[in-house]
Amino acid sequence: MNTINALYTLCSRENHILSAGTMARVETTSSRPYHLVVFGASGFTGQFVVEEVARTASEGPKGSLKWAVAGRSKQKLEKVLEQAAGVLSKPELRTEVDVIVADVGEPDSLAAMCKQAVIVLNCVGPYRFFGEPVVRACVENGAHHIDISGEPQFLEGMQLNYSSQAAEKGVFVIGSCGFDSIPADMGVIYTRDQFRGTLTAVESFLTIGIGPEGGCIHDGTWQSAIFGLADSRNLQGLRRKFNHKPLPTVGPKLRRRGALFYSNEIQQYALPFMGSDPSVVKRTQRFLAEEHQATPVQYGAYAGVGGIGSIIKLMFAGMIFWLLVKFTCGRNLLMKYPEFFSFGMFSKAGPTRKQMEGSSFQLSFYGEGYTSGQDPALGKPNAKIRTLVQGPEVGYVATPIAMVQAALTILNEPAALPKKGGVYSPGAAFAKTTLVDRLNKHGIQFSVV
Repeated sequence: MNTINALYTLCSRENHILSAGTMARVETTSSRPYHLVVFGASGFTGQFVVEEVARTASEGPKGSLKWAVAGRSKQKLEKVLEQAAGVLSKPELRTEVDVIVADVGEPDSLAAMCKQAVIVLNCVGPYRFFGEPVVRACVENGAHHIDISGEPQFLEGMQLNYSSQAAEKGVFVIGSCGFDSIPADMGVIYTRDQFRGTLTAVESFLTIGIGPEGGCIHDGTWQSAIFGLADSRNLQGLRRKFNHKPLPTVGPKLRRRGALFYSNEIQQYALPFMGSDPSVVKRTQRFLAEEHQATPVQYGAYAGVGGIGSIIKLMFAGMIFWLLVKFTCGRNLLMKYPEFFSFGMFSKAGPTRKQMEGSSFQLSFYGEGYTSGQDPALGKPNAKIRTLVQGPEVGYVATPIAMVQAALTILNEPAALPKKGGVYSPGAAFAKTTLVDRLNKHGIQFSVV
């Protein structure tokens, strides 16, 4: 009996080592028929992710992609496929793409969905309310999970709570694969890879271009910002649970800019970027330092706000937002009237397709470091680099492109992903893949200036 127990223990250890050290499983099977399932496909962002998957289906393994859409309402999902068929002139979408009914509030329906998918593209936000059940179902049922969250508390909470279980199962959970935060995270890695020597610090400056039709963002993002700021104290407590040692600083410490300053780099006023980019980049740099002994790159993120008129508007809106976000009734007001309180920047209807066509983004990276052979301990940085990531409208054009290309990278390059499953930032997962080249071919362009 003891011998049998010992053999059983040995075999299960062997299986554990295999699952933790082999490359990601990306093949479809008769019981797991779909490469991709778009969950939340009938939501505002989900509909554009559906169109992007349909557009790029020929880039799947062996030139094809088996995929399905999922969500609460069969009727709404069929309507989204109907819409995509019309927009893309692909009538076959109506009959060739399967529909799965699944609901965040019904764990059995999520489990059934995840069992059928190689990768779930999760478009159901705010993730702080609806994200975790989907991550749990993916990890438990062997599906990889990609989301487009810009919510650090959700992203880091998933890493804390699911990383070891995901590693055991050989599942990759990769968060923030939209505009938050692929351009910033892969932009820092691209800048490091283009730099001849040791890159030690990078600052990025975001500018948004808006066409004659104007532009706005759907209020789902507004809701995420409201709850993120209201709950920011809990994020600090969550971070303490990791027990991280501070990352070593190589070269001079990157100084933080003020809350509002004139940026010579982009020739306009700028302020610290409020999104998830800094926290995502830091997680990537920690992973690369700990797993690959890479020199961690210090990072500061800023966003241009324009001239004096824009600043006055922004300060006024910011003050009201800070006051109201602290109270339940204030948060309810902010959510009920997003257009009013954001001066038209956010709306319940979201942007029109015309507005999307006229919008664009530019992310400029300014890096410094030491040329090969220079010892960073012996003086100031002696080399600089400037790179650019630029692309189309951020929320509903660039985000679906980034998300779908991240998924296609997993399907086509499993051997280039980290050696074991887990919860990863995009840069940690994709540093050794061709994701940047793929994005370049799809209108999100990386270049050295």
